[in-house]
Amino acid sequence: MPIGWLLYLHVTGNSVQHYSNLAQMNFDVSKEQSRFLQKVEAACKSIRDYEEKCYLEERLNDRIVPVFGKIGMLGCPISTKYGGLGYDMLTYALAIERIGEEGASLRTFFSAHTSIGQLVLQGWADEEQKKRHLPDTTSGKSAMAFALTEPAAGSDPASMTTRFERKGDIYVLKGKKHWIGNGTFAGVMTTFAKDAASGKISAFIIERHMSGLGSEEMKNKIGLLTVKNAEVYFDNCIVPKENLLGKEGQGLNIAYSALIDGRLSVAAGAVGIMKDCLNECAAHAKAREQHGSPLAKKQLIQEHIARIAVNIVSSRWLVYRAAAARQRLHEYVESIKQEEREWLSKLGRNNREYSALRNEADSLAAMAKFHATNCAFEAANRSVQVFGSFGYRKTARVARHFLDSRATTIYEGANEVLELKIASQVLGDGYRAY
Repeated sequence: MPIGWLLYLHVTGNSVQHYSNLAQMNFDVSKEQSRFLQKVEAACKSIRDYEEKCYLEERLNDRIVPVFGKIGMLGCPISTKYGGLGYDMLTYALAIERIGEEGASLRTFFSAHTSIGQLVLQGWADEEQKKRHLPDTTSGKSAMAFALTEPAAGSDPASMTTRFERKGDIYVLKGKKHWIGNGTFAGVMTTFAKDAASGKISAFIIERHMSGLGSEEMKNKIGLLTVKNAEVYFDNCIVPKENLLGKEGQGLNIAYSALIDGRLSVAAGAVGIMKDCLNECAAHAKAREQHGSPLAKKQLIQEHIARIAVNIVSSRWLVYRAAAARQRLHEYVESIKQEEREWLSKLGRNNREYSALRNEADSLAAMAKFHATNCAFEAANRSVQVFGSFGYRKTARVARHFLDSRATTIYEGANEVLELKIASQVLGDGYRAY
């Protein structure tokens, strides 16, 4: 399955390697990748009509779990030890890119379930926590969510107002989160709260049955209509001490690491949006005639199509490079876990190798998300223009991409904040604008 995508990368099985010698660039995916991506392709095609029906009816697509669970996509980058496929981050990004062609609604389920759901547990949970939760989420018995955003704490999670108190063998949480993807039905979610005494933030694994936990669907959205976002309430929610994720006070570190994966998945899905927009525009422009010739022969229409095509390619290189950087970070952390009993203590500022790998993954994911989502919204906007009145109804795929891609420039770090983040990484922390 030659695709000419993997610039500077060679993918073999589950490992990703860099090559500085341009003569060794590989433009093919491996046989293993190809077989899996073909399954993802078939699953996407099989669910397309139903996804459109659910979108127009503004209801949850209840076939996502059975259809994608059958091919292992519910645990694509999760270790085989916990029921996943154990694929590398680049393979996962390629799968998310294909899913993104079906719309950001469908892709958002996987971002919430895997990118900022399962990968958080795989990266930070202890062995008992992983064995307790990951197998059910990879099999489809339970879905995952990530509850960080609050009404007054979006791009600035440090200002969250959700609080916790430790009382003996339990933690008691009080507060509210909102815009939580999969939040109406997820059986397991990670959330974050401040110590009422010290103000330090910690992370917790929340289970649907816990006392004091409630959720309510957020309605009247302009897009993302087959994924369900929720307001999640913690009304003196009782969390046992064994559900603390990582160590007390590590919450922000865990949250920021999760956002690397979240941004990468949004960026990969944005490439898929652009691909579908390009395909839809090309087909429509060839079939539609105006003033005696096909739209495809009109220079201004060709400008729209050319811009979308260029943005796809430029976004892809950023996404794939970010995925490779994230894979290197993952492999380093896993090596530390195998060598160090107290591995969490090694993942700090004094560990220069870890800091360098994390900063690279963080920076590239931010760039990929910023660039790809801006390009995706532009592509959808251009596509509606190419379709004219035919593109102004939600029955048109380009119209749904237009509505959904608008959200991608906001969540997982508003693009204005990411732009400042990218600039401060160039200038240095002393020049932070936020």
